[in-house]
Amino acid sequence: MAVKGLLLDLEGVLYQSGAPVLGAAEALRVLAGRGYDIRGLTNTTTRSRKKISQSLAQMGIDLPADHILSPATTARLLLAEMGVGRIHLAAPIDLAEDFAHLELVDQDPGAVVLGDLHRDFTWDRLDQLFRMIWGGAPLIALHHNRICRRDDSIALDLGPFVAALEHAARTEAIVVGKPSRNFFDLALADLDLKAAEVLMIGDDIEADIGGAQGAGIAAYQVRTGKYTERDDEHPIIIPDGRIDSIADLPEKLEN
Repeated sequence: MAVKGLLLDLEGVLYQSGAPVLGAAEALRVLAGRGYDIRGLTNTTTRSRKKISQSLAQMGIDLPADHILSPATTARLLLAEMGVGRIHLAAPIDLAEDFAHLELVDQDPGAVVLGDLHRDFTWDRLDQLFRMIWGGAPLIALHHNRICRRDDSIALDLGPFVAALEHAARTEAIVVGKPSRNFFDLALADLDLKAAEVLMIGDDIEADIGGAQGAGIAAYQVRTGKYTERDDEHPIIIPDGRIDSIADLPEKLEN
């Protein structure tokens, strides 16, 4: 079945360290011109979709906010299904824009929504979150990535802190970002395409490649961003293809 839709991870694929990947903007223009339906699929929990789109535009990359799917998108749907109207948002303040319809509280929340607090993951902050979860608030993790790229080097991401809270509170977080199957199913629904008609392009061997394949979507890994040579020897996950960067995708698909 021919590929009709593309899911593109953002950081590490279209840009890294605050600068566009060489040839990314032109590749996106070529792919859109060929009629591919494109969605940005990101685990970013530090900025709203609107601000992500604006930041991309400043790099010359055209991707409207409504074509970007973030963990906040899935979290909002989940919270609505749970009937939760009060949440504690443990994430950078910029993300509050994506939860504007909910009441943000610091006591007795209906759920704790956890994003990447980076240096604000202090003992006091973690203990505050632990007490809310221990008191009965479900923990919704916006993703579970082990590592990310910060200041042009590999560093701890959100996942290790989620694991610490799970262990302490004897609970299991509801993960809504990549590699969650629900996240990829939401992307397919947004595209209105079948899994066999979509290709995922990402740099994270587990969240991007493994997550997409778990949802029945073929996935290519780029050798930018989080990619390291040890990914070539992953014991379980084997990408459907690898390309040096997103700039090579138009030619790869044409051939």
